[in-house]
Amino acid sequence: MAKKILIVDDAAFMRMMIKDILTKNGYEIAAEAENGAKAVEKFKELSPDLVIMDITMPEMDGIQAVREIKKIDGNATIIMCSAMGQQAMVIESIQAGAKDFIVKPFQADRVVEAVKKVIG
Repeated sequence: MAKKILIVDDAAFMRMMIKDILTKNGYEIAAEAENGAKAVEKFKELSPDLVIMDITMPEMDGIQAVREIKKIDGNATIIMCSAMGQQAMVIESIQAGAKDFIVKPFQADRVVEAVKKVIG
């Protein structure tokens, strides 16, 4: 069975890029969300196998969303995305419970490698 993935990014273009990379590699996109608050709602609703989460978003940022999702499911698997130069935020997101991170702009092989590493 395909692994279900929730993609969270405030930029529709970024969500589309990730979705494109993952569907070409046989992964199923369960849903998309444009901010952390929506991500938490979708997580409760769908229990995806993986969440790919941007750090910087309106309403609720990725780090807050990771903490909320981890309260719902301590075993949730989350990969963070960040632009260059956000090392402190990346460290904070890993401490909050993220398993890995991908740097923007995305390289398809790095996205697939990160996903395979955390969910196979």
